Amino acid sequence: MNRTLGRVTLFVVAITLGLSCGDSSTPTAPPEGLEDHTVRRGGAFHGAGLNDPEQNCVQCHGADLRGGDNGEPSCFLCHGEVWN
Repeated sequence: MNRTLGRVTLFVVAITLGLSCGDSSTPTAPPEGLEDHTVRRGGAFHGAGLNDPEQNCVQCHGADLRGGDNGEPSCFLCHGEVWN
């Protein structure tokens, strides 16, 4: 009986995780003009230097990463206030 319950639980967890990853509203390719943003994290595309945002992202996303002069989004929109 316990084996069957364990298998059913595992099956339900696997199905739930599979469904949560299939959000069709997330883009499948970087937006036009951002072809160099090829690293996908959290449903958004990032540039290759995302692990050092103060060095690699401030040129577009602003010195404080709260958005660029040309409408580039704030990194805090997705990452929240405590993210780096």
